[in-house]
Amino acid sequence: MNLRRRKKGHAEMHNGALNDILFILLLFFLIVSSLANPNVIKLMLPKAKSNTKAKQTVVVSIDAGQQFYVGTQKVSFEQLRATLVPKIPVGEVDPTIVINAEESVPISAVVSVMQIARELGAKTVLGTANPQSAAAAPANK
Repeated sequence: MNLRRRKKGHAEMHNGALNDILFILLLFFLIVSSLANPNVIKLMLPKAKSNTKAKQTVVVSIDAGQQFYVGTQKVSFEQLRATLVPKIPVGEVDPTIVINAEESVPISAVVSVMQIARELGAKTVLGTANPQSAAAAPANK
């Protein structure tokens, strides 16, 4: 009588998909850990009716005859600074002066307006024509 046990088949585990699953889990935890910021302080912020304070913008126009306009009011260059001071209040959030100048105006006039704006603490933006409307306009040459 043979009391030995017969050898049964080896128990095998198929681990072909195990590498894929571990790789996906690794990517998931890397992405989640980069999104979570543990150094954030949670505060209850007050609610307001409007999002932000509107920027203060003043338009300075210079025509071909080097005449200066603040809005629609015609001013001389000597009065330009005095006219701009009340329009740009102190402590205003990013006050901006938009400069509209004709093509024939010398750059020195535009730079002088920019210098006054810098002294008043305002940013300057140079207004230009819309490229589409400029392309549609006939050339005067």
